[in-house]
Amino acid sequence: MQTGIAVLGVGRWGVHFARHFSSHPAARLVAVVDPSREKLDSCRDKFGLDDRSIEFTTDWNSLRDRPDIDAVVIVTPAITHYSLITEALDRGYHVLAEKPLTLDPRECEELTRQARERGRILFVDHTYLFHEAVREGRNVLQSGSIGQPRYGYATRSHLGPVRQDVSALWDLAIHDIAIFNHWLDSRPVRVQARGITWLQPNIADLVQATLIYPDGFEAYIHLCWLNPDKQRRLAIAGTTGTLIFDELSPEAPLTLQKGTFDRQGDYFLPIDQKTEIIPVTKGEPLREVCDRFLHSIATNTEFPPANGTTATELVKVLHALDRSLALQGETITVE
Repeated sequence: MQTGIAVLGVGRWGVHFARHFSSHPAARLVAVVDPSREKLDSCRDKFGLDDRSIEFTTDWNSLRDRPDIDAVVIVTPAITHYSLITEALDRGYHVLAEKPLTLDPRECEELTRQARERGRILFVDHTYLFHEAVREGRNVLQSGSIGQPRYGYATRSHLGPVRQDVSALWDLAIHDIAIFNHWLDSRPVRVQARGITWLQPNIADLVQATLIYPDGFEAYIHLCWLNPDKQRRLAIAGTTGTLIFDELSPEAPLTLQKGTFDRQGDYFLPIDQKTEIIPVTKGEPLREVCDRFLHSIATNTEFPPANGTTATELVKVLHALDRSLALQGETITVE
């Protein structure tokens, strides 16, 4: 039996949900909604979608009660998520939402509660947790291949796209926080953030963030959407090596750089240095997101990397980082 899907929002990311669900054997794309007629037409034409079987509309209200809609995919600005998801759950729909779930941890908790009380699936697109390199990286790290983890670092930079609704922190940091948490199987207890604003008032274009974990492990994240030097790189350094996830290295996205020191008197000499490429199965993480969402609906089971609890934990970290950013780097406890 196919799940009837309506996609709300077909901007830069939303169009890919329309693409995947229109071709998935377990789904039937029923409707595509966006306030821009131009975007609707572009989505239809780009993927060759049939407007005789798929309704393209600028007005969500015109089809909210269609009986052939089982689930909605919400790819709209985060500030709109709470009201749209609440309405969808009230109408009995399952929900797949773009990250972050909302901008307020209390709203995340409320949406999670609502979904569970109604027996509906609330699924959040933490795309990188579906990336094969991230999955394999967790296995490598937990096998002890880098020894005892010492610290982590990540850089996420590019020349745009520049958001008007949230800062670079809210736009970019969630990916690296999710990966660090997943690899370490832990959550930050304290955070710090500093930022610089150039393009728009009160919206930081550059953010330097620090995550502090219960065992003292620290991760440092550099975020900027005003830098032509595009990087998508994250690493955890340990006592015997460093595990590196470099998304922009398609042939070797996951590597293990081994090396340690041999102390000779007052000197520390590098030894046992070598680089190992970790084999990773190629695939498109977003397709896995769509597939797992449909599977969760069919089996009525939550998928922990994408459920409301994980989404709430990530938003709590972002919320604390945002407070630190406003207080110019003050250390904030994650509640």
